[in-house]
Amino acid sequence: MLQLDVITIFPDFFKQPLETSVVGKAIAANKVKVAIHNLRDYGIGKHQLTDDRPYGGGPGMVMMVEPIHQQLQALGYKRGTPKELIVLTSAKGQLYSQQVAREWSQLKRIAIICGHYEGVDERVVEHLIDREIRVGDYVLTGGEPASLVIIDSLTRLQPDVLGNQQSLVAESHDKPGFFGPPQYTRPENYQGWNVPKVLLTGDHQKVAKFRQKQTEKK
Repeated sequence: MLQLDVITIFPDFFKQPLETSVVGKAIAANKVKVAIHNLRDYGIGKHQLTDDRPYGGGPGMVMMVEPIHQQLQALGYKRGTPKELIVLTSAKGQLYSQQVAREWSQLKRIAIICGHYEGVDERVVEHLIDREIRVGDYVLTGGEPASLVIIDSLTRLQPDVLGNQQSLVAESHDKPGFFGPPQYTRPENYQGWNVPKVLLTGDHQKVAKFRQKQTEKK
């Protein structure tokens, strides 16, 4: 069973999403384990600080290395451990993809550190993590939404999470640039908008050829 440990300064962000839909059901059924850890438990001083001003000046704040290191140690994570991964969400990280998700879904444990503010002390990247990842070419207010994307994509790839495992076969992004075919359901005719007739024939070979052509067209 895959275990996901999310390290965040906003643990409440995850409460409802992790109780909802496919992810919520998978967690309840012990198909995947997700634990949310409050980084402020390892914050510095009586105010439990997790960030400070950047050396060299500049706007904003930078997340500190010490609380992150102590949290990882407490969870027993160490960089380079086989079948485990320590991930930092970052706007300058590698782009997350379906291929990456399939690779990570085979691991035993993943720690996801939610980046924030102007970024994270670079010593975290240099000494503590295995991968720096971004979910798109845009900037978020923090790594929490990105972490939810990663959790969702990994959860659905776990055995018996989806009602029909065939849903994972030949789906969009299985290969770079690949998109699944268009889908239709009842009614057959809606306001003059018709379902392609080949899908109504029951001829599986014709349907397969039609879907292949539509996929190539996309």
